[in-house]
Amino acid sequence: MTKVLYTGKTHTTGGRDGATRSSDGRLDVQLSAPGSSAPGTNPEQLFAAGWSACFIGAMGLAAGALKVKLPGQTAVDAEVDLVNNETGYFLQARLNVSLPGLDRETAQAIVDGAHQTCPYSKLSRGNIDVEINLV
Repeated sequence: MTKVLYTGKTHTTGGRDGATRSSDGRLDVQLSAPGSSAPGTNPEQLFAAGWSACFIGAMGLAAGALKVKLPGQTAVDAEVDLVNNETGYFLQARLNVSLPGLDRETAQAIVDGAHQTCPYSKLSRGNIDVEINLV
């Protein structure tokens, strides 16, 4: 049985040079093209922020399953590239994960577990090139 836990709703106008606002008003941002000097963020930054936050949540679940506590300074630096080649535009991404104080084997098990359960990782799997680095 499938249960919807939450639905994020936004209204966007103007595309990459517009604005987006969530239905509850908690997100209200100007958009600008990547590399532009115009104020605002872009879809790649928003995707990177969402994925990194979700990935940390998934790492918490993976750590719990291993009976390990995530370090207080856990961090994910997400990089989402907008790429263009002869076939068109596409995305590729890197997640640089920091789990200070954990031994490498445990940290890698947490990262691997998170990548299997994180909804953003599932969304990207098989669709874009993804590199996950334990730093």
